[in-house]
Amino acid sequence: MLDSCQNAQERWGGVHKLIDRWLEEREELVQAFRTLRDAKPAFADKDTNGDFCTLLVDYVSAWHFEVSEQLVSEAKAFGDTRGLELATQINPRIDESTQFALAFNDHCDKGECKDPARFAEKLGKLGGLLHERFELEDCLIEVLHNAHKEEGAVEA
Repeated sequence: MLDSCQNAQERWGGVHKLIDRWLEEREELVQAFRTLRDAKPAFADKDTNGDFCTLLVDYVSAWHFEVSEQLVSEAKAFGDTRGLELATQINPRIDESTQFALAFNDHCDKGECKDPARFAEKLGKLGGLLHERFELEDCLIEVLHNAHKEEGAVEA
């Protein structure tokens, strides 16, 4: 998971400050996920769960309310129908992981993280969804960025 995060920063770092900041948040989220996953017993440490959940909610919110909106706006400005079509296909899949992430946060907020087996199961599923989400987000960013970069080069 962290490797794909570092690859994303190498590909898009510096392209846009919003994306840079968001990718840094992704790296923090991945590190917090690993800390929580490797903690024994993770479910008993409310501070670790709370820190992770805060990063998780901030990250998924930033995608929906900042990054995705910015990318779609840019795609519209450039007349990028391919990118807009891709966003229409990808965003519902990203929304599924958002819903699970928010449910995970609610689960921990309610203090329902006390069963180690259930917590490990939910955390494992969340990890898989985050991995898929990162790939989908990267795909959308790459398509939109490359299309805009190519158009900018044609105009130059």
